[in-house]
Order: sequence, then structure tokens, then C-alpha cells
Amino acid sequence: MSSTNRNLIGGRWVEARSGRTFTSVSPANHDDVVGEFAASSAEDVQAGVEAARAAFPGWSLLPAPKRGEILFRIARLLAEHKEELARLMTREMGKVLAEARGDVQEAIDVAYYMAGEGRRLSGQTVPSEMPDKFAMSVRRPIGVAGIITPWNFPVAIPAWKLFPALICGNTVVMKPATDTPACMARFVELLIEGGLPDGVVNLITGSGGEVGDAIVAHPDIRLISFTGHTDTGVEISRRAAATLKRVSLELGGKNPIVIWEDADLQLALDSVVWSSFGTAGQRCTAASRLIVHRRIHDEFVEALRTRVAALVLGDGLDELTDVGPVINDRAVERIASYAAIGRNEAELVIGGEPARDGKLAKGSFFQPTIFANARPDARIAQEEIFGPVTTVVPVDDWQQTVEIVNSVKYGLSSSLFTRDVNLAFRSIRDFDTGLGYVNHGTIGAEAHLPFGGTKATGNGHREVGQAALDFFSEWKSVYVDYSGRLQRAQIDTTFVDQG
Repeated sequence: MSSTNRNLIGGRWVEARSGRTFTSVSPANHDDVVGEFAASSAEDVQAGVEAARAAFPGWSLLPAPKRGEILFRIARLLAEHKEELARLMTREMGKVLAEARGDVQEAIDVAYYMAGEGRRLSGQTVPSEMPDKFAMSVRRPIGVAGIITPWNFPVAIPAWKLFPALICGNTVVMKPATDTPACMARFVELLIEGGLPDGVVNLITGSGGEVGDAIVAHPDIRLISFTGHTDTGVEISRRAAATLKRVSLELGGKNPIVIWEDADLQLALDSVVWSSFGTAGQRCTAASRLIVHRRIHDEFVEALRTRVAALVLGDGLDELTDVGPVINDRAVERIASYAAIGRNEAELVIGGEPARDGKLAKGSFFQPTIFANARPDARIAQEEIFGPVTTVVPVDDWQQTVEIVNSVKYGLSSSLFTRDVNLAFRSIRDFDTGLGYVNHGTIGAEAHLPFGGTKATGNGHREVGQAALDFFSEWKSVYVDYSGRLQRAQIDTTFVDQG
């Protein structure tokens, strides 16, 4: 990976114009330096945009099936290098190896799915209201896309955005999170090895304040796809409006798992542990609220406490580890501040402190934490914490449950555990979220269905599936009139003699 400390611009790995660099370190051990990376500026973004613009005519005119063949090769390369990418990911951002492998597998799945779309980028053919006239719609590429990705899924989320952008014929300027530049650099190396032409994808590393702002402001970037903090998404939307960019925002979540009195409690426990503490709770779909029927509340909380007490906290590269570090010490401080708030709002069941003993001393670790008997309007039950913390809220009836599920400003994912098929379908109807699960946790979206949420979770666009193609392409309606005469749509041709 000798070239991964540089930007990729127009097919060449180059240093930042300023010559400045920044360091990526492992959150499990801050003495482990993953690498030095280009600390770029608006100058580097300008170079990346110029390269993407130059590559756009050739890439957009390459038949979509041929673009798909390149994505098929990339999918195979990702599969061949899955373990390498997973280990790099665990080292750089901390999630345990099993989850890191799943992250890479998501990218593989999306690559295969979008490669197939190259042979069916379908529009519509419909009957015209006039004789001897043909009507259809087709998809067209838009231009240069700016893609800004987070650190928590450093391969999967770039793939969600990049592969639909490419299959639609766009070229790309990408900025990874400053916490995970090595993952993105290796990912992009495999794109190039798979045969992606020079300039089609350009990688610019650096801070959001310099690189991110420059991408959003650049007049030749036609669309922005961003995943990250809600406040940042709002600011991107505001700034992008000045150049009328199309913007897709995937933002926060405060996702509930509802556990009804008739639930399979062992299945619910398994799912809660995975959904709440997987990736150390650093998922937009993490189950940070548990809404539990009061009749089983105490039994469930005690069973969950026992399960969480047995979780092993440590380096994700150790196969015995259940929960890895959080991304950095700033995250530890933020989570600790919420734990302090929670002590005044609810009953602390377990955890609530940073973990700094023994092998954990050099990393950014926080104890898996449960609060119980919380009010629905408590801050820890309303605000996104983004760490290994979940809050249990007791409920008495279905109407109260629906109100609590929908009481937060986010609407990404929800889950219900019940044996009652009627309640299952009511949850699908009543819970205001973009993802809904029954007898399954709040995580586990699949590549062929749209991913995204309602309310402050985003601005209405969706990732992956067919829905992603709508964001990364422009619709063009086409009419072919072979009547040989002027036909005027919507003009009344009926003549009435008024005498």
C-alpha cells in the first residue's frame, strides 16, 4: 500500500498540493499508526473535478452493459481481497472481524447488483394519447458526483454510493472520513485494478472543513451524496442550494426495538445484543431504544444485563472479542457525557464508564451500557448517542408504544418482536420509519431494497436498490411522432359548429 498516502487524481497517485499530511491511528491501540495521508485542500478538489469532467464523456458513452462488466470484475476482486480489507478495517476503525467481513460483503453484493443493472437500466414505454406517436422515458447520467462517506462503514457505504453512480454513467470525486482513509485507499486501488478508466473515480483525503466544503461548493459537481451527522447534512443542503446541486443525505437515527409480552425472549435478547452493541453501537441503525411491555420489563432487563456482562471488550482483531473500541477519544468523551445525563434520568443497569484497564489502556473503549425504566422524553431516549448505550422504556399498550416509537426526530429503523401477526402488520403501518423489521433487530438491510429513513434521518432519497438509480440519473422523456403531420398534445381538436 505504498501509494495509499496520496490522492488519486486522473489515474495518478499524487501528494496534496500543500504537501501536508495527517495520521490515521488504530482506535484499539493509539500507538499503532495505520499511515500518513494527504491533507488536501480546495486546490486538490479542483484537480479531482477537472479529471472527473475530462473522463465523463468517455465513461458516460460507454454502453451500460460494458460499465457493468467492469463492476463485475471489481466485485470479484473485492471477494478475493475480502479478508485483507476486513483486517485493515478492523485495525483502522475498530469493529470486530466478523462485522468487518460483513461490511466488505455488503460492498461485494452491491457491486454484483449494480453490475446487473447495466443490462437493465430500464425506463418506461407507454402508449401515446395520439396516433402514430411513440412515447418513452430513458435514464441519463448527470455529470460529476461528489461522494462524502463516514468512518463506521468504510467500505460498504462508499460502495452503496459509488456503484449506482458509476453504472448510471457518472464520474466521481470521493472524500473518505479522516478516521478511515486507509480503507478507502485500498478499496479504490481495487477499483483501478478492476479496470476502471483513469479519472472516473478520484479520491481526495482530508478534513471536512477543507475537502468537504470544497466539494459542496464546486460549481461543476452536479450532485452530492453524504452520510454523517444531521447538523452537517443540514449545512451541506443549505450550501448546495446556491449551485442547485442535487443532494442525498443519510443522517441520524434513534432506533427502537419493541418487545411485546408474547415475544420469543431468547430471540429478542440475541437481536438486542447484536443491534445495540454491534460496531460498539456506532451504526445509524443501532438499537439505542428498547420499548418493552411492562409485564416483562424486569425479567427482560435482568436477562439482558446478564448477557451484556458476559461481553468481551477488546481489540477487534482478537476473534474472542465481542465489542471493539469506539472510533476515538472524542467519542469516548461524548458517550461519557450522555452516561452522566442518563444517571439523572433513568436506572443505570450496567456499564456507564470508559474502559481503560490493562490491554484497553491505549485505546478508545467504553463499557457496554444499559439504562432502564427511562421516560420516553428523557434525553438518552431521544438523542443519538452513537455508542454502546441502549435505554429501556416500559410501555403498557399499543397506542402508547406507537406514540413513543414516533416521538423522536429521526425515523430510520424500527423492530417489533411478537407472535401476534396483527400487531406485526400494525407496526408496518404505524411506525414512521424507512426500515421496518418483525422478529429481527434494527440492522441487516439488503442490497436490493432501498435504504433510508423519514423525518430528520435524511431528505427523502434512498441508498441502494432501484431507488439509488433515481438519485444518480436524470429522467428524459422522449416522443417520436411518425404521423407526418402536426399533432398538438392537450389541444382540443373537436370542432363544434355554432351556426
